[in-house]
Amino acid sequence: QVQLVESGGGLVQAGGSLRLSCAASGRTSSTYAMGWFRQAPGKERELVAAIGWSGSSTYYADSVKGRFTISRENGKNTVYLQMRSLKPEDTAVYYCNVGPSVATMSRAFGSWGQGTQVTVSS
Repeated sequence: QVQLVESGGGLVQAGGSLRLSCAASGRTSSTYAMGWFRQAPGKERELVAAIGWSGSSTYYADSVKGRFTISRENGKNTVYLQMRSLKPEDTAVYYCNVGPSVATMSRAFGSWGQGTQVTVSS
């Protein structure tokens, strides 16, 4: 199993920035894709961004394109999400996970962590 621990969330004003980190442990592999998901109150969890093992393949949800940047450090089994120009609608609990590829992140198979809360005030 792959365990995941997210950090870096907080309260920020609209237009501000945050950088999230997620460390994977357990049966990790640098060949896994890694992704960030978020879940707002009353809504389903959605994939926000994903990155392939080499970093050359990425995916961004339309709602965050141009504002969020995903990156990874394979030597540290860590994935990051740099969030800029934050909006109140970005408020959610953010989770990370691993999957077979960027295109198949819906098949994420790690153990979901506690997530990290991001709150954007208007």
